[in-house]
Amino acid sequence: MNTITIIGLGAADLEQLPLGVYRELTQNQSHLYARTLDHPVIQALQKEGIPFESFDSVYESHDQFGDVYTEIVSRLLAYSDGQDVTYVVPGHPMLAEQTVQLLIQARDRGEVSLHIKGGQSFLDATFTALEIDPIEGFQFADATDLKREELQFLNHLILCQVYDSLIASEVKLTLLEDLPADYPVTIVTAAGSEHEEIVTVPLEELDRRVEVNNLTSVYIPPVKKESLNHKFFRLREVIKILRSPEGCPWDRKQTHESLRKYMIEEAYEFIDAVNRMDDDHMVEELGDVLLQVMLHSQIGEDEGYFTIDDVIVSITEKMIRRHPHVFGEITVDSSDEVITNWEAIKAVEKGEQPDSILDSVPESFPALLQADELQKKAAKVGFDWDTVAPVIEKVEEEWQEFKEARDLGDREEMEKEFGDWLFAIVNLARHYKISSENALQRTNRKFRTRLSSMEKEAHAEGQQLKDYDLHSLEKLWVKAKEKHKGAE
Repeated sequence: MNTITIIGLGAADLEQLPLGVYRELTQNQSHLYARTLDHPVIQALQKEGIPFESFDSVYESHDQFGDVYTEIVSRLLAYSDGQDVTYVVPGHPMLAEQTVQLLIQARDRGEVSLHIKGGQSFLDATFTALEIDPIEGFQFADATDLKREELQFLNHLILCQVYDSLIASEVKLTLLEDLPADYPVTIVTAAGSEHEEIVTVPLEELDRRVEVNNLTSVYIPPVKKESLNHKFFRLREVIKILRSPEGCPWDRKQTHESLRKYMIEEAYEFIDAVNRMDDDHMVEELGDVLLQVMLHSQIGEDEGYFTIDDVIVSITEKMIRRHPHVFGEITVDSSDEVITNWEAIKAVEKGEQPDSILDSVPESFPALLQADELQKKAAKVGFDWDTVAPVIEKVEEEWQEFKEARDLGDREEMEKEFGDWLFAIVNLARHYKISSENALQRTNRKFRTRLSSMEKEAHAEGQQLKDYDLHSLEKLWVKAKEKHKGAE
């Protein structure tokens, strides 16, 4: 098996090249291949008469870097079939060099033998140029494959391979998702060489004021956590502080039980924002819902039972399990099949059958919604009328029983019969495929609109609604009804 020798050319010019590596290159008897000729060391060695064959043309034939690297490695493996070759790369072979990683994979598959020799990493020179200590926290990322969710802004952050204005522009747009336009970033080119250049600019000017090349990196200094309030870790930190002994007395004394009503209230306030199609309030109300999740999770952590991490992993794994058509090999043709699969997977997860088919309907549901769900569960096992006629008869029967209780003056019995009548009304709506909850909410909104219109009419006349008699109020009601007809 032939060998590919991989040599790193260092960060910048020939002066940085170790003597041993220099001798290796000048005395080399095998074919010399370079990922790119655009490097000061190669240019200096070419002047000394050392020939290199480059893969620069491969970059021009592909749109994606992954394809470029794959073709380079494919060619190297072909060239090494029957002869030893030497492959030179900028910097250190084991630092931000994807072709080397692909060659290592080929070696592990038994396709080639490798001999890797280091060159000086540009990071050492960059740390010196920037006068930073990576022990304080450091992240190194490839600008050509930048993923916003992976960036750690609390650390020193260096982005390599910012080799042209297009990459610089993409870096800028990614960073602007989290940082202000005037945040200072430092552009470092040819660190440690005689051509070293360091320029600090506002982030928004990253791709405008400075020319970049294949020896350019961008440094983002650590960001104060107070400027990262949009990040999840900050919310978690704030909630933890509020619940700490040094935090807020109100937050400290809350329990799962005491917070129950707030979860319900915030959820309904979000629904109101949705009904109004009010994006700003949707954001605010979703934040309030998330606050409840965080408070309950922090209480769980304080008591040693669970943390927000447990909450997140629970829902993440559930979504993966219950969407095998997305994360697995299952194929579905419709949303109905998705629901069928969901219920089947859910049943397997739950294990033992519940004592009752109604156990899955929370008793804390709003009454109309709960009634609707209970009836749906019963209908699934056949406990339901096939036609709507007997349902209507049941509604009338329950109303008659309510009137009988009313005539007897029995208030407790009136409440029972009124509940039976409402339950029958919900059943009637369900048979007509109407949501009782939505229907009543619609009527509530209609009532709000009309009564508000009446109040405005009264104010225009210098009065309040309480100043009118019933006959006058009915006139205002009719007027409001006509005014909003068609919009309700």
